Amino acid sequence: MNFAHIGLAVRDIKKSKEFYSKVLLPLQLSVYREKADSVHFGTGNGRTLFYIHTRSKAPGPVHIAFEADSRDEVGQFYKAAIIAGGKDNGTPGIRENYAPNYYAAFVLDPDGNNIEAICRTE
Repeated sequence: MNFAHIGLAVRDIKKSKEFYSKVLLPLQLSVYREKADSVHFGTGNGRTLFYIHTRSKAPGPVHIAFEADSRDEVGQFYKAAIIAGGKDNGTPGIRENYAPNYYAAFVLDPDGNNIEAICRTE
């Protein structure tokens, strides 16, 4: 089963939009709809895959993993996240303790959420 979309509460919509616009671009996700209190990201087919919305107090940190098409995309995601102000939470590499082909990178977003890109192929 695939998920339809994921929503994430953030404290500062402008700062989070700037961060996620850069971080998700290597994964072919971009902004396609905005409202005063939310920003929606998708692949251009008119469907939201991920969105952020404001709350005065965002819930405690969550972990979201995005599937990348290649290990290179994982690296691009990580680089974009660090440049956008994300904090390192695991450089790109194999995580054998998860699975033999689990190649991933982890960053913390402006609200402390653990955002991951993963590629399971060589």
